[in-house]
Amino acid sequence: MNKATVKKLHQGGTIAQNRRARHDYFIEEKFEAGMSLLGWEVKSLRAGKMNLSESYVIFKNGEAFLFGSQIMPLLSASTHVVPEANRTRKLLLSRREIEKLMGAVNQKGYSCVPLACYWKGALVKCEIALVKGKQLHDKRATEKDRDWSREKQRVFRTA
Repeated sequence: MNKATVKKLHQGGTIAQNRRARHDYFIEEKFEAGMSLLGWEVKSLRAGKMNLSESYVIFKNGEAFLFGSQIMPLLSASTHVVPEANRTRKLLLSRREIEKLMGAVNQKGYSCVPLACYWKGALVKCEIALVKGKQLHDKRATEKDRDWSREKQRVFRTA
């Protein structure tokens, strides 16, 4: 690919989504966080080699970290660095946002998971959310609603 095509691809596109989180949790509130990355990780993200399915956010010493995300290294990334795919990455949030998230996770029983990673200009942003777990009957009800809306669309299209 030439440079013009690469620029068009990364002007605001989604790098990775955590579809599992939308299925397993009720999403209460969303936040946008920056990510502290190394050079080889940015190159891999441009190639779209990220997985968020088993990741979550942890809080330590008043800071937020993305734990369990995978950024697969490129073969041509760098010769002098040993890349670590499952490295814990720091999330960049304001103090007020971190305190709000920590309070909800520690006191109210919420969890904090990433929903998506995307480009915002030349920066990589991670959309994280406060979530509550769904029970099995909640998942079934959500699936039933989704099927009904799909069926409704089919009926209106043919009518």
